[in-house]
This record gives sequence, structure tokens and C-alpha cells, in this order.
Amino acid sequence: MFKLFCVLVFNLYGWKLIKNTEEKILKSVVLGAPHTSNWDLIFSMGGFHKMNFPLKFFIKKEWLKIFPLNKLLLSAGAVSVDRESKTATMVDKMAEVIKTSKEDIALLVTPEGTRKRNCRWKTGFYYTAIKAGVPIVLTHLDYAKKEAVFGPYFMPSGDYKKDMKIVKEYYKDVTPKYPENFCLEIYQDHEEETAGSNAAAKQPVSAVKS
Repeated sequence: MFKLFCVLVFNLYGWKLIKNTEEKILKSVVLGAPHTSNWDLIFSMGGFHKMNFPLKFFIKKEWLKIFPLNKLLLSAGAVSVDRESKTATMVDKMAEVIKTSKEDIALLVTPEGTRKRNCRWKTGFYYTAIKAGVPIVLTHLDYAKKEAVFGPYFMPSGDYKKDMKIVKEYYKDVTPKYPENFCLEIYQDHEEETAGSNAAAKQPVSAVKS
């Protein structure tokens, strides 16, 4: 029901779906940015579902105990997660979901973590992709053009600073709902050492693929 609603709104508002890759990606981490409005969820879901994309996203387990909201969230691709568990990090949990899935899976992550301006993106999406051995798919909504854009994608190299240049280049000309709330100064100098030490499961350096 929620999928149908999102696709209906997507079409009624005159949005277009742009696919920059026709290659079938079985498992991936999907980067959802910019995130400056609640409308982002509706239009993003509309675009993903028009492609029949195997989208999943993590949500607090408490939300899935509320009926009938749980039915709505599960139909949209929600996956329960216990954020208070001490047995594993969120990166470990997300990577495990991807690796153990018997079906195609695209795990959506919004790195800003808020609709407000945030120049310090969360890095979980990056280390999840490395740990799971999957590509990062770049996606965005451009409100000026009314376009939901899917692709290109790249394999993370383990060099966080280098790979963030790919990300910054991709998003530099995108127009979000509220441009003043979008920040691309996402790299912090001290993260270079962290990225190198955490990337134990490095992938070969790969160019952006479309």
C-alpha cells in the first residue's frame, strides 16, 4: 500500500526517474542524499519502487511493534535493528544483513542523519560497504529538475578521503528541497587514519561505474 502511494505521488507531482546504470546490482549500499525534507522519503521510495528495486532500510525495533504502522513499514522495506545491543556495531549489523541475505538487497543509508544542515556525514555507509564487499550506489533527488536519479556506483577502495572526492563530485550540482541545509564539506582530516585502520576488508580500487 505504501509503495503504491509513493509511486502515485511521484507521478502526480511530475517527477522523472533517471537511471545512470542498466547493470543489475545484486547487493549494495545505497547512498541517499541530500536529505533536507520529509518529502525526500516519498519521492525516493516512488522512484525506487518504479524500478522494482530491492530496497531495505534499518529502523528501531520499537517501531515494528506498533500496529498497523509495522505493516506499513515492513511493506516499504524496513528491517528491525536493536540499536542498544552491545554484541555488535551498527556497521557489523548492516554488513551482516547484506551478506546473509538470500535475496537481492539494497540497503539505503542517509549519511547526514538529519534534515538540518550537517557537515559531518556519518561514515557507517562506507565501512558497511567495505565489510560486506559490495558497491556504493549514488542516488539523489533534484528538486529543480524533478528528477530522481539512480547511479552511478563504485567499489570503495579503503581510502576514505579519495572515495569521498567521488561522492562530492557527484552531489555538487544537485538541488535539494532546501539547499541551505545541504553541506558537502563532509571530510574530516582526522578520519584519514580511521578510514585506513578500519578498512581491513579492502576492495581493489575501482572507477565509478555507470
